[in-house]
Amino acid sequence: MLQPKKQKHRKQQKGRSKSRLVETRGLRVAFGSYGLQALQAGRISSRQIEAARKVISHTMERVGKLWIRIFPDKPITKLPPEVTLGGGKGEVDHYVFQVRPGRILFELDGVPDAIAREALRKAGHKLPVTTKIVTRID
Repeated sequence: MLQPKKQKHRKQQKGRSKSRLVETRGLRVAFGSYGLQALQAGRISSRQIEAARKVISHTMERVGKLWIRIFPDKPITKLPPEVTLGGGKGEVDHYVFQVRPGRILFELDGVPDAIAREALRKAGHKLPVTTKIVTRID
């Protein structure tokens, strides 16, 4: 699964909700011909990215090229169950990517139209945000 090799700070604060903000980067299909675009904000964990990657590569039958345009670099901490308050912040449990509406998540190239759309449709079902399939505009 994806996670950073090293970070300046091991634990991060939650930050503000970015659900109202529209993404300003990664809005266009840049590398491939087909892309999977997020329509709502949310957190995508490294496990969900890996599940989507697996279903895409399986559907494409390892033909063509896949680009993953997101990387989970935000650590999420969690305390063990039945622990009382106090004692500080919990240990890092997993890493997520905070996605905003409009972000391109995955890109494909080198496969027929029907296979690319089917692979991206299946990958969208593995993610916690609603998505749509977009094509490159030349």
